[in-house]
Amino acid sequence: MDNANNNAKFKRCGTKHPSIQEAALKEQHFTAMRGKPGGGDDGGYTPRPAGSVSVDVHFHVITDSSNNGALSSGEINSQMAVLNDAYAGTPFTFNLVATTVTANNAWYNVGYNTSAEQQMKTALRQGDAGTLNIYAANIGDGLLGWATFPSSYASAPLDDGVVILTDSMPGGDAAPYNEGDTLTHEVGHWLGLYHTFQGGCSGSGDYVADTPAEKSPAYGCPVGRDSCTKGKNAAGLDPITNFMDYTDDSCMYEFSEGQSARADEQSNTYRGL
Repeated sequence: MDNANNNAKFKRCGTKHPSIQEAALKEQHFTAMRGKPGGGDDGGYTPRPAGSVSVDVHFHVITDSSNNGALSSGEINSQMAVLNDAYAGTPFTFNLVATTVTANNAWYNVGYNTSAEQQMKTALRQGDAGTLNIYAANIGDGLLGWATFPSSYASAPLDDGVVILTDSMPGGDAAPYNEGDTLTHEVGHWLGLYHTFQGGCSGSGDYVADTPAEKSPAYGCPVGRDSCTKGKNAAGLDPITNFMDYTDDSCMYEFSEGQSARADEQSNTYRGL
């Protein structure tokens, strides 16, 4: 299948998009939490050095009863290398501490916010708020992946984690989304980052000052796209090379300094990392 058809076939991310109003309420809570023990110091937070925050990772491989979806250790290590390369320059490094393999036909085709997802995570999730659980499966509804935000952990700890399409991993069949950056994108949400097009051209957007506002998701690699010419953070071309947009894996290669700082403070405040 060619890339154009696959662009139409796959949906980049199923992570729930908060409305402008919902995002504002989340930010109010974040502001209140920053002054509490274990969080930042309410406005004077200093981002930690690159590579100074180690995140333990439990990688859960879901297959069907015929072993479809099985992954080698080399394939998993390749995905972890892509993840760590993407976050180089941020405070985060990701340390694979355990891998599980589970054959379950219902979980293999797991859908977003389904009973199968709940059962899978309840059975397999390990660790605490600062432990990243990754589930790789032949997920449903054409999605490439989804994730939970740090602020959601307290109310739904067993739901916490990242789910990705196995074929989105390096060398998979989900071209042009098969270089491993679906996981990069979803871990961005897990660390507290919104999509670059959050809020469109109005309001506070993604709550990161150095990502130009973007009206809607970008697909492919539309160099020179400028969808917001008025409003807060409108200056600058759309951030199509940012990992939190919807462009092809080959087009994505960066987080901004502001995103790195936000992810650091969000994860410190809500995850205790």
